[in-house]
Amino acid sequence: MTDRLMLLDTAGIYFRAFYGVPDTVKAPDGTIVNAVRGTLDIIARLVSQFQPTHLIACWDDDWRPQWRVDLIPTYKTHRVAEVVEVGPDVEVVPDPLTVQVPIIAESLRLLGIPIIGAPEHEADDVIGTLASTAGMPVDVVTGDRDLFQLVDDSRGVRVIYTGRGMANLETLDGAAIEAKYAITPAQYAAFAAMRGDPSDGLPGVAGVGEKTAAGLLREFGDLDGIVAAAADPAVTLSPSVRAKLLAASDYLRVAPAVVNVVRDLDLPQVDATIRPLIAEQVATARSFAERWGLDSAMTRILAALPIAG
Repeated sequence: MTDRLMLLDTAGIYFRAFYGVPDTVKAPDGTIVNAVRGTLDIIARLVSQFQPTHLIACWDDDWRPQWRVDLIPTYKTHRVAEVVEVGPDVEVVPDPLTVQVPIIAESLRLLGIPIIGAPEHEADDVIGTLASTAGMPVDVVTGDRDLFQLVDDSRGVRVIYTGRGMANLETLDGAAIEAKYAITPAQYAAFAAMRGDPSDGLPGVAGVGEKTAAGLLREFGDLDGIVAAAADPAVTLSPSVRAKLLAASDYLRVAPAVVNVVRDLDLPQVDATIRPLIAEQVATARSFAERWGLDSAMTRILAALPIAG
């Protein structure tokens, strides 16, 4: 089997699980565990379907880094539940999900799936670094389109996009990105910066949608080329588009640093190899599942993972 690393956008998975599995799924003590069950089921399906040899759960140590907020103050503002003077702001997360996140983390540890986060950075940055430095092909599992910028056919990096649901997974390589958006993956971050994204509080360039953004990138190559063209009267450009770009010049100056994922974090070294679980690990996992009323989900993920002996 050819080595292949699977990187999980873990928060995206457990949010999807929380909203996709009924909250009637509870532990014997009454704790709602729908997100835990759904997360285990999603990972079991992914491992069974795509057969990775290596697996890492990437974590949001800071879902809204201050350095991104300093550049674009509206960044994820609508998702802030509480501003914290020292440390990450508190994200709007339903109470029943908040309780489950530590349980999800423990379940992953028991199954030998390493968790990696980075201070003052999002899971996207962890994924960006791991995908850019892996010595093997990579599958990035996410519902976040911003990570399309990581697709790289030359290195075997593709995205397994969950945005349309687990029943409609899309495996996106460079050709798929170009067919969908008429740009290359390397241009996607600039495309997203111009288009904007209300879900992340990114205003974009007012009046510039996907079609115009893609056309500008095809003509001028990258954001620097577009900004330079807008500032140069000698360059032929629609007067209205030029005016829109010039009006957004302050935003376009800082947007790349916010939208581009970090690719050079100093991350801990972990052995991400999916190794056969020994009898003691299996017994501990089953005991954990019994405590939380997750027997069927644990059975499914244990069936997807290799077992020693």
